[in-house]
Amino acid sequence: MISGTELRKGVTIELEDKLYQVIDYQHVKMKRTALARVKLRDIRDGHTIERTFQSGEKFVRARLEMRNTQYLYNDGDLYYFMDEETFEQIPVNSSQLGDTVDYLKEGMSLQLSSYRGELVGVELPITVDLEVTETGPGFKGDTATAGTKPATLETGITIQVPLFINQGDIIKVDTRSGTYIERAG
Repeated sequence: MISGTELRKGVTIELEDKLYQVIDYQHVKMKRTALARVKLRDIRDGHTIERTFQSGEKFVRARLEMRNTQYLYNDGDLYYFMDEETFEQIPVNSSQLGDTVDYLKEGMSLQLSSYRGELVGVELPITVDLEVTETGPGFKGDTATAGTKPATLETGITIQVPLFINQGDIIKVDTRSGTYIERAG
């Protein structure tokens, strides 16, 4: 159990039979009491809520188990990961992965988080290097600030890239926003 004053950004708690991660915390002093104004993200569903608690209120701290894994392959709706310590293969349904599948590349290292044996999340690296498999032609004189065009990447996701990017180029993509960062290597 932790109190409202111990809540900090990144802490995971159980609240109303759901798992929430604290994404923003403010300590507010009133005349006679202190309050904790907290922004929480539902780990399973992804939506956010804002709540205000008395600083003396108690919460159950949820301990997430993190496993370092390597993405192996997918077979239909199942994606297979290998635990890097035990070499155990872990099948994960595509519905549990959500948009993460757009960035999965064979051999990639990432973390799977679970709570009481149930998979609750996947921690991708902040950036991934992906090959452009299809895009329109670039033209002589195109610069980085001239505009963008759609490009399909090796995982199947389509993002906007600068006009000078060509088919076969390897680019760095931000996994949080799904945006082009730069050419890789």
